[in-house]
Amino acid sequence: MENRRPDPESRTEAVRKGDSCGFARLLGMEVTRVADGCVRVAMQAEGMENAYGTVHGGAIFALADHAFGIAANLDGVGQVAISAHVHYLSPPVAGMPLEAVAKRVSETEKTSVYAVDVYTGDRHVASFEGIGFKIGFVE
Repeated sequence: MENRRPDPESRTEAVRKGDSCGFARLLGMEVTRVADGCVRVAMQAEGMENAYGTVHGGAIFALADHAFGIAANLDGVGQVAISAHVHYLSPPVAGMPLEAVAKRVSETEKTSVYAVDVYTGDRHVASFEGIGFKIGFVE
């Protein structure tokens, strides 16, 4: 895989694809910021309660995974997830908005590792680690 320098068009396209993804739209996810290699994605959690009245873990995982996917594809090199792991730290109150913050931790020629933290207000809800596999340059 050749070296390629990230450009603003690659970042814009990664965000556009992320925001227009049918699953992200279904859950109301939206990229709110891209800066310094960090991607922030917000989601309202209204209607996503589990049987115990807190936000369903699947919704939290989906938000973290979506932020990871956008962050991993910012540089124009297509990546797919080959592994993901989440730690649920504190149950968020249903109805409160959630925000996922994704950043790259490490990278090789073929893989990358991203850390994603999910918050509701000041409460740290979950930590997520995603490993991406580079499949090639996005045209």
